[in-house]
Amino acid sequence: MENGVSPSPSGAQWSISADGHEAVVVEVGGGLRAYRHDEVDYLDGYEADEICPGSAGQVLAPWPNRIRDGAYAFGDRTLQLDLTEPARHNAIHGLVNWVSWQLVEQTLESVTLGYDLPPSPGYPWALRLRTRWSVGADGLRAEHEVTNLAGEAAPFGFSVHPYLRLPKGGVDELSLRVPGRIRMLLDGRLLPVGATGVAGTEYDFTEPRPIGDAVLDLAFGDIVRDADGGSRVTLAAPDGSAVHIWAGREFGWWQVFTGDTLTGERHRRSVAIEPMTCPADAFRSGKDLIVLAPGETWRGAWGIRPGA
Repeated sequence: MENGVSPSPSGAQWSISADGHEAVVVEVGGGLRAYRHDEVDYLDGYEADEICPGSAGQVLAPWPNRIRDGAYAFGDRTLQLDLTEPARHNAIHGLVNWVSWQLVEQTLESVTLGYDLPPSPGYPWALRLRTRWSVGADGLRAEHEVTNLAGEAAPFGFSVHPYLRLPKGGVDELSLRVPGRIRMLLDGRLLPVGATGVAGTEYDFTEPRPIGDAVLDLAFGDIVRDADGGSRVTLAAPDGSAVHIWAGREFGWWQVFTGDTLTGERHRRSVAIEPMTCPADAFRSGKDLIVLAPGETWRGAWGIRPGA
């Protein structure tokens, strides 16, 4: 505490703006707390005096989602992560979402943050993470780099966890398009036990349709790619307003969560739409797991674009 003022639970706050777009990036987790265009909020973030709720806007690495029992094998090692979702006996959302990231560079329209992840018993590899957040005429853009600083190969996965919203519609009123032709089948611990096609089912959002009372907390794969190799998910309201989240070719999965397990005002208020490099439990299944060679850098980009 300094001068009688308590620091923000999310640490230092960096505001960036350009062309009517504004965003706030935070020290704790290096994530995104707010994003708006022409005074309209498209991110369901949180206040500076709040602890980040529901992983809102967090960077998830070196794995996204869940690892069963926090236990996995890699090479000749059997490893055990801390169970950060004890109720389901899982390790969830990686190791960097509650640590302090450092300012690397800042301009009016961009901010770059970094964090060096040290080796630990459950993940004995050192990684260097860098994220450049920027805003401009095309909306918000995030560019991520992760470098393996260890002397041996390291397992790796990546995601981010933004909640998107529109001013004229709750979750039930919004329409959703997700370009995924399969979905993961989950057990009671929200861990994958298989995959199945979505065509003709209640989970087919390859063409826009209302969410209605659908309860979603699952990963879509076998992505329909755009011409540039990336893909997009779209939320639209009955008044014609919309918001798009896009991701580059490095991301082959989309996780969609309608906020049903969140409490209070956040319950089904917005939709978490997460570009992922791999589905849950990839450290165990190997499904789309990235293996970073010593000194290798993974790069990926995604962003948010308001508009019809």
